[in-house]
Amino acid sequence: MNNDSVNDCGQKRITTALLLAAGTGSRLFPLTESSPKCLTLVSDKSILNRLLKNLKNQGFKRLVIVTGHLKECIMDNLGKKSGDISIEYIHSPLYKTTNNIYSLWMARHIINEPFVLFESDLVLNTTLLDNMVYPDRMAVALMQPWLNGTTVSIDKANKVTAFQKGTTEDYSGTRYKTVNIYSFSLISWKSIIIRLNKYISEGNVNCYYENILAEMTHNKSLVLESVSFDHQPWYEIDNLKDLAKAELLFPKELIEIEALENTLT
Repeated sequence: MNNDSVNDCGQKRITTALLLAAGTGSRLFPLTESSPKCLTLVSDKSILNRLLKNLKNQGFKRLVIVTGHLKECIMDNLGKKSGDISIEYIHSPLYKTTNNIYSLWMARHIINEPFVLFESDLVLNTTLLDNMVYPDRMAVALMQPWLNGTTVSIDKANKVTAFQKGTTEDYSGTRYKTVNIYSFSLISWKSIIIRLNKYISEGNVNCYYENILAEMTHNKSLVLESVSFDHQPWYEIDNLKDLAKAELLFPKELIEIEALENTLT
């Protein structure tokens, strides 16, 4: 893979990833009692190792992880390098009393380049990232009855026009579920940092970084292009029921086939 390739708009491929993995994963208890959420096994392979393989396949060179709950388990699992990917860690000491906005704020000094932001509860097919490795994009999936959480509206040019909190209210028009994977240009990241600093300085450490993205989208200081995740399997694992469903989408047999293919190449 040509890591310096550019797309039709002249955008260079992103090779840095940021993973937010500080949470306690309480809804996956007891699995997360002695292991962080990202090390939860999905068909005998952890969420974290699945993501790492995806990043390798996409030519990433740097992975920054914000840790919290049982950070040593993550560091022991990955070390400081895996293949061509260098791995760095930032520990969030307030992980028990803060939310993902604080975890993202923790990365403000260590990342000074375009990057792709990941949450630690996603499993997905590698090819879904093909169009996410360029700046200012957002992964979405067409809203389905079994999905919940933040949704967005998209215009005819595939640009995100608005965020909506939750999905319990009635609405007209097509909405899309946020998949919680975003890519940011350096310009966008610097603008986000300004707003992160304001939120944190005002003590708003328990909200979500989507609040900031929603505000910036509303005032048009951030324009994100939507990337559909509807054509390949992915799943967000919040609880034990989610885990069971994810294992149906990503069965052990696929891991064994992939392992065999790796030995033949």
